[in-house]
Amino acid sequence: MIAAVLLAVQVAADTVPVAADTVPQISLAEAIRRSARLDPDYVEALGDIQNAEWGRRAAVIAFFVPEISLGLDETKYSTEFFNPSDPANPTSTLVVGSARAEYEIFSLRKFAELGRTKADVESAEAGELEQRFRAALETESSYYDVLVNQELARVAEERAGRAEQGLGVARARVASGAAVQTDSLQLVLELTRAQVDLLVRRNALRTAQLDLGRRVGEARAVDAVPLDTMPAPDLPIGLPEAIQAALEAGPQYRTALADERSAEAALKSARSDYFPTLGVGALHQRYDTEIFPGAANVTSVTFSLSFPLWNNGLREIEVSRAETSRDVARTIREDLERGVRRDVIAAVDTYESSREAARLAGVGVVVARANYRMQEMRYRAGATTILDLLDSQVSLAEAEGGLVQARYVTRLSLARLEAILGRRLFSNKDAP
Repeated sequence: MIAAVLLAVQVAADTVPVAADTVPQISLAEAIRRSARLDPDYVEALGDIQNAEWGRRAAVIAFFVPEISLGLDETKYSTEFFNPSDPANPTSTLVVGSARAEYEIFSLRKFAELGRTKADVESAEAGELEQRFRAALETESSYYDVLVNQELARVAEERAGRAEQGLGVARARVASGAAVQTDSLQLVLELTRAQVDLLVRRNALRTAQLDLGRRVGEARAVDAVPLDTMPAPDLPIGLPEAIQAALEAGPQYRTALADERSAEAALKSARSDYFPTLGVGALHQRYDTEIFPGAANVTSVTFSLSFPLWNNGLREIEVSRAETSRDVARTIREDLERGVRRDVIAAVDTYESSREAARLAGVGVVVARANYRMQEMRYRAGATTILDLLDSQVSLAEAEGGLVQARYVTRLSLARLEAILGRRLFSNKDAP
């Protein structure tokens, strides 16, 4: 019976699928660069910058260039009527060509729109920076997910290898009469668990590679280039400096501050409707009975002064809405100011604690590996039981998995801190 079980386990080991070696690899910097161009939110942020810049140009041009329009109309009537181009001969067809130009000599709204569009450009640029780092953070998370599953699959393979090696030792001891047959069964169970874990890790790795491929624009799985396993370095920035940097250049705070300025400028633009507007307009019209009229023409110049007094409350509604938007934007900015210290401290503490956890996990791996070697030698000599050997095997696999997780939690926490600050802290990653 035991021989049949061992044969079944061996067959199962031979049928465990192995990940293909043809999966293309990509570096972290390249993944960040490519994913930024494909992220819908980042593409939208780039479009917002373009729209805001066009709004800014239009506000500046309004100070120098009048509104200009050209028109050409042909009208046919059922009866003849007075012909402006030839009063002596009535006509039933009239062609009118016109050129109109209008310019506001004085309007507070133009100055208010100039300030509002400038704030809109600042808001769009801050939003682009925020989306850029957010897209980079999501890409780094997918990238590290691939690397984590790579190493966890390796840990599972080593666990299965140790189980097979222990099974060979147990079979030899059972054959020599130094151990009972249940020792082999215990190691068969451990080998089965290791093979199941290996299947799970390889499936997770495949899924992570497909997700990374989607982010970098590939319709297939993409593998991550392994990163160095050196201990995480100290942060090159102190906590007070990090808080100040987040307030001055942090994407979220910059966006909130620019949104407040935009809302304040929009309120000034709405209030400018309470002031009069002085404008000048010029109109040139030509009349004829044919297209491209030229038989008669009239030119006029009009100076106008508009002072709106009441428009059924529409102006007041617009001002009220602008005030509400300004108050909301101000509240968001003040809330971010109060929360920036908490966010930066939490991010720094997470980085430092995960870095220390990775160091301790490394120590744990060294201890677990030494304990496994000792238990294996003692089991070979008959000085310990199979349960102690199995416990050391499981402890070593758990310690190695914990080290893998802690190492990449540190990297991801650094990426989150960089997203808060809006800047790269180390040169091992290119800015997106």
